[in-house]
This record gives sequence, structure tokens and C-alpha cells, in this order.
Amino acid sequence: MTFEGKPIYLSDKDLEDLGIQPSEVTEAIELALTAKSEGKLHTSPKTAILPGDGRYAMSTLAMGDDGFIVTKQVTVCPNNPVRGLPAINGAIMVMDAQTGLLRAVLGANWITAVRTAALSMVAARRLAEPNSETVAFVGAGVQAHSHLKAFSEIFPLASIRVLGRGKENVDKLCSHARDMGLEAETAANAKDALQGADLVVTSVTLDYSIKPFLDARWLKPTAFASITDACIPWVPEGMTAFKTVIVDDRKQELESDKPMLLYQQVTGDLMELVSEKFDTSARENPAAFAFRGISLGDYAAAVLAVRRAAEERRQ
Repeated sequence: MTFEGKPIYLSDKDLEDLGIQPSEVTEAIELALTAKSEGKLHTSPKTAILPGDGRYAMSTLAMGDDGFIVTKQVTVCPNNPVRGLPAINGAIMVMDAQTGLLRAVLGANWITAVRTAALSMVAARRLAEPNSETVAFVGAGVQAHSHLKAFSEIFPLASIRVLGRGKENVDKLCSHARDMGLEAETAANAKDALQGADLVVTSVTLDYSIKPFLDARWLKPTAFASITDACIPWVPEGMTAFKTVIVDDRKQELESDKPMLLYQQVTGDLMELVSEKFDTSARENPAAFAFRGISLGDYAAAVLAVRRAAEERRQ
């Protein structure tokens, strides 16, 4: 399939208005993982630059046999909120795989939020207890909100507890949870946040100067943790408490300049999980999905959005 029409632009608001649900993005990611295992989706490792002042720039690239090339560039600027700007900004280009012509330009914030939570969903619905009711959030920003929405689709959530640096963000997340009919409370400290939680989501700023303050040995035996922040806040010696650890991509993790954890602790990656290369029924808990983000997730979410937008414009 080739494309010769005028490129479209979809802002983050346009993308949100498409009404795509987390479960739809999750299904798209699982199809992409299957395509990659069959050699029909080609991806490059995520690249990142940390200039040392708190900013974080990253890019991804993927090409599928279904006719698309997707590339994303995102920058995290922690000082942006005081400027009245979002901390995360970027753009995504979607191109025709046969001609290289530009098909669409997308805002990157919505894609980044929903694909990260959808990646977590891929792992969580295989590794977490189906009757999980309590979620602990360490970090109360965009990823906490997107994970709350995603996890509420697949688990019978009843309550959340939140640990975060900014009171405004913590209060906003708690208020949102209460609007969903959930109980919500602020955790007194890190141990209080983790103990007894069925699900844990950590999404602190990607700053390697942060001193680890979370210990996996505090978790209940059946807990599942979604670690979106490269394991930065987790005490390294406590990571052995996780009996099952899935990463997003083995090769990417092996070749990373800053490993998230000892490679020997990795049980498998998402492609192996979805293709059932190991028996999840025989897994041991606590379990964790530790990830830094992969181009496959951006590809799946962006292509889904472009196709949905094209369908709506034809109606």
C-alpha cells in the first residue's frame, strides 16, 4: 500500500478525541509483538540523550510490512511546569513504507501516555492477580493517570494510594480516583505505599542522581509492579525479591549503557511473553515489568490512531 495524499496533522487533543481506549492500544501492541516475532515488523533500539541538567531526549523508529514507518522524538523538560508548559513534549512522523512520503504528523504526548500504560497492560494481564483491587502509585504525573485508566479496564479496582513529590499532582490523582468511585489516600512514606498493594506503578523523573528509596522486599508475595522509570527509584539489592521480571526488549536491555537491573534477573521480554515462550501459569511472584519504552509501542499506537482518523474522515 502506497500513499500520495496530503499529510494530516493530529494534535494531542485530536488524538484524545478519537476515543481510543487503552484496551484497543493493548491489542494493537500485542498484534505488533506477534508481527515482530514473525519478522513482519522491524524496530531499532530506543536512543536517548541525558545532557545532565534534568532534561531527557529520546527517539524511536519502526517499520512494518503493513505499510508504515513511525519515528518519534520526545523531550522531558522538568522545568517546564514553572513555565506553564507540559514537562513532556515531542512529535511523531508517520510515513509510507514504500515511498517514504509523509502521511501524518502527530503530537507525541497522548501517544506516549497511552502506549506506556498499554505496554503495562500486556504484562499485567498475564502476570498480575486478576482480582487485584489496590494500586500504589509512586509518582503522580501523566503516567499515573494513564495507568489508572488502563488498569481500571482489567482489574476490579477499589482503592489507590499515592506517594509523590508535588502535593498538587497527588491531590489531583486522588481526586480523579474518587471521581471514579475509588478510595484514595496519600501514603506516609515509601514503605507505606508499597506494603499490601496488589499493583504498583512507579513513574518518577528519569534522573539517575535520585537515591533509590523503594525496596521490593516490602511487597506482598502476590504483588505485580509496573516499573516505567528504568528502576531508578528501586534499591538494587532488593530487586532479587522479584521472582519474575519481564523487560520490554531483551536486546535493547542487553545493549543499554545503563542497565535497569542485572541482566541475569530478566525472565523474558514482551515478545516472549505474548508468544508464550514460557509458561506464565508457572510464574513466581512478586512479578515486575521493568521497561524503558520501545519503538514497537509507539508504532502500534500511532498506526492505530492514523487509521482511526482516516476512518472518521471517510464517514
